[in-house]
Amino acid sequence: MDRVDGVRLPELDGSEPSKALPRALGWLSLALGAGALAEPGPLSRLTGVDDSPAAMAVIRSVGAREVAHAAALIAGRHPGGWVWTRVAGDAMDLTLLGRALTDRHGERRRRLALATAVIAGITAVDLAVAIASTRARRTRNRMIRISLGVTVNRSPAEAYRFWRDMENLPRFMAHLESVRADDLRRSHWIARGPAGRRIEWDAEIVDDKPNQSVAWRSMPGAQVPNAGRVRFLPAPGDRGTEVRVQLGYAPPAGALGRAVAKLFGEEPEQQVRDDLRRFKQVLETGEVVRSEGSPNGISVRQQAMQRPAQPLPASRR
Repeated sequence: MDRVDGVRLPELDGSEPSKALPRALGWLSLALGAGALAEPGPLSRLTGVDDSPAAMAVIRSVGAREVAHAAALIAGRHPGGWVWTRVAGDAMDLTLLGRALTDRHGERRRRLALATAVIAGITAVDLAVAIASTRARRTRNRMIRISLGVTVNRSPAEAYRFWRDMENLPRFMAHLESVRADDLRRSHWIARGPAGRRIEWDAEIVDDKPNQSVAWRSMPGAQVPNAGRVRFLPAPGDRGTEVRVQLGYAPPAGALGRAVAKLFGEEPEQQVRDDLRRFKQVLETGEVVRSEGSPNGISVRQQAMQRPAQPLPASRR
């Protein structure tokens, strides 16, 4: 999990493989490696290469390699990189097995073919985990983090209840068109992106502490992977509630995508700041007070378009 200002966020988009998966591969490596080192003779017969003088040495070297993989993966040190070394080792094993197949016949060839099929299946699993780990690392590297807060003159319970009803979010989040709650944990979001682009994704609640905090993340496949946590803390001096929002998101084009968004007056940090002001208004007054002088971002274009607030014409009252 990532952190914003020391606060733990959910895994972004769920795209990072569970740590349990590389660790499971580590235990598999340990079993294979220990077996190869302890019983190279029976293993050579099982795989049909017991007629080769070099078989015992090769099996022991493969066992030592697997034990090294196991130590790193079980300890959780750079699992993505170590899974790729497993893929490289698998490729070496398949090459050796392929060469051995050309010199075997009958029962030895059948056993060797079966061993090759098993290693090919393990290779497919290793490759899938390695690709997912690489994608997750790239997502984390381009992740942009935001941490903002606002004090609301309402109790933590009131603030939590309003925010926890996800369908309330478009009432104060200007970039959201709609949020549809599919059940108590999952919802479908539609937002307006840079230059009016429409963005949709599914999200899930991953941590929910009533009257204290709620955390969510986008589901796999989101155009803009995102995750966030909002906390509701009693404000000092009985002044209501401090609402603290921590967000992380990964725009498709990284820093360039953020620069383009700023050019169009849609800088995400300013969006969140304005959203929190509107949250405060709707929770304290029941509505968002809008006027030509309402905060609308910090871009030059938007600032130039804003004018001092004026009374509405009689026809619009």
